[in-house]
Amino acid sequence: MNEENFRLSERLVSSSYVRQGSQARRSHEQLIRHLLEQGKCPEEGWSESTVELLLSELAVMDSNNFLGNCGVGEREGRVASGLVARRHYRLIHGIGRSGDIAAVQPKAAGSSLLNKLTNSVVLDILKLSGVRSVASCFVVPMATGMSLTLCFLTLRHRRPKARFIVWPRIDQKSCFKAMITAGFEPVVVENVLEGDELRTDLEAVERKIEELGAENVLCVHSTTSCFAPRVPDRLEELAVLCSKHDIPHVVNNAYGVQSSKCMHLIQQGSRVGRIDAFVQSLDKNFMVPVGGAIIAGFNEAFIQEISKMYPGRASASPSLDVLITLLTLGAGGYKKLLSERKEVFSFLAEELKTLASAHGERLLHTPHNPISLGSSRWARSRPSADTRSVASCRTRTGIPVRT
Repeated sequence: MNEENFRLSERLVSSSYVRQGSQARRSHEQLIRHLLEQGKCPEEGWSESTVELLLSELAVMDSNNFLGNCGVGEREGRVASGLVARRHYRLIHGIGRSGDIAAVQPKAAGSSLLNKLTNSVVLDILKLSGVRSVASCFVVPMATGMSLTLCFLTLRHRRPKARFIVWPRIDQKSCFKAMITAGFEPVVVENVLEGDELRTDLEAVERKIEELGAENVLCVHSTTSCFAPRVPDRLEELAVLCSKHDIPHVVNNAYGVQSSKCMHLIQQGSRVGRIDAFVQSLDKNFMVPVGGAIIAGFNEAFIQEISKMYPGRASASPSLDVLITLLTLGAGGYKKLLSERKEVFSFLAEELKTLASAHGERLLHTPHNPISLGSSRWARSRPSADTRSVASCRTRTGIPVRT
């Protein structure tokens, strides 16, 4: 309904009633205008009706929803099921073009605008969460592991002679397989035990770099979010090492957006040294379905380079999900969730400490891990978990692994 249609409506319904409806419509449109002007997550969350109005307006901008449109060709946004069309708010074209996931589609102005808005809102949230100097980011319809692979493949063009990725050990197979899928040989650096915590062995990392030759190392692949007794890597020191040896630095920040400590480590690492890209999961940090990630960094040109490495167009579903979620929560709502998570974590730690003590055990002292807890019984019952994880990947892939 535009102004002209509201005026015409006054022929059928009392003008005072129509003006009330017009004012209500304008309140929705004002929120959308602020989003388009500022490109930031609104402080207060939107109602579902405002979110649906935005999505409806975006959908009618795509050519598959043009009145009288008769699409003939491979990319006309044809969908057989009305249920599927409604599930996607009739935003059928996806995002990007064959050469760049961030590019604008001529036939899909609405979907392209959705993509740009989502990336802009997510960038604002990353800054709000603690990485204030982040320059660029984009949502990619792949989970964390494959998104890391995309980063490694992009770096291959910059460092064609490099064969190795130096990796302070973290026992999650997807991290490991991200490197071998990209065709690189992981060089596993064992952590050192400090009290109850497994921490980065910085001297061993530097020895590996010098042993292999900096020109043969694609990057250092570090981790923020992990399971106790492992704690986040010493990102600041690793960033300084990478800067010293002129080696790229990619950070697996899968769970980290929800943790102010993890985000602070990334911010500080970029300030004192080198961090080229950091990757985080959408479902783990924003409570949306599995299948999306955010690739972010401090050099806009490099992040654009990664986006251009993605082959073909991409699903808009992860972008749509996270945009709906953040507009509904608002920046204030998301900050409230972050605060509540800290409180609940502290409560969980106290209760687990009491439970462990009642059974003659103890809660491991891992103050550098802000998202995970471990007990003495767990540590004793899984002495070879690290060995099994890496050995399993080595056996199944046939890829050599250096330690």
